[in-house]
Amino acid sequence: MLTIRLTRIGKSAQPSFKLILQEKTSSPKGKALEIIGSYNPKSKEISFKKDRIEYWISKGAQPSSTVAVLLKRNGMTGMEKYTKIELHQRKKKKGEEAAAPAAPVAPAPAAAPAPAKAAEPAPVAAVEAPAAPVEAAAPAPAPEKPAETPAA
Repeated sequence: MLTIRLTRIGKSAQPSFKLILQEKTSSPKGKALEIIGSYNPKSKEISFKKDRIEYWISKGAQPSSTVAVLLKRNGMTGMEKYTKIELHQRKKKKGEEAAAPAAPVAPAPAAAPAPAKAAEPAPVAAVEAPAAPVEAAAPAPAPEKPAETPAA
């Protein structure tokens, strides 16, 4: 299967990319069947051969998600089906939907259980308070023993 993807060219810290047509299984740095355009991310400049991209897509080539987003931003239609952004938006919506119902539901039950929750930590604190003096009492005899040893 053919894919339209980006391959990096340019110096270190000066990225630029070529839009290439290539077999999907081959390495992005491998041989390209056709160079279709270029993209400079620093200047946001993109140039591509729209007619060749449309031709190859009609023959079954698929643009990568990143290329589809770039092409969509620059006037190509029909790129929505190739982008994976929709999947990310769905995940966000699920998280937002889960957070949104939790927020309205939480205030009403939180108001009633809040005193109960406040009462629960109090007994836990009371249980912790006696434990602390017991621990404090245990170290007290330890210093007395060393005091007796030097006195003897």
